[in-house]
Amino acid sequence: MSDPVVPPGVRYAWYGALFVLGLLVGTAGSLVQAAWLPAGLLLALLASGGLFYGGLRATGTQVGVAAAGGGWLVAVMLLSLGRPEGDGLFGGGVGELLFLFGGMALAVMCVTLPRLSRPAP
Repeated sequence: MSDPVVPPGVRYAWYGALFVLGLLVGTAGSLVQAAWLPAGLLLALLASGGLFYGGLRATGTQVGVAAAGGGWLVAVMLLSLGRPEGDGLFGGGVGELLFLFGGMALAVMCVTLPRLSRPAP
């Protein structure tokens, strides 16, 4: 039994929603990981990994992971840049680097997973 055909508009809406969720999870993770180190870092990485794997399961394609990961990366990069006055959200410690590189590693792991077949109804 083949997968049902999903109209392109619905598929693009899913990708857009996953991008927005990536923005939200990246922002929340950036705040939580610094506040409750080391438990906050673990919580932020678990939420990021759950979003990336959920994007794979929801869409059945690696593009779902890439959409969620793109939103996550945009949020984390914008928050790490800081303002011209020198204020920044990231202090440059080990926790921030672990969150950045750990989140990117989780996204790459989820993208490289094989496509999942949908269960039969």
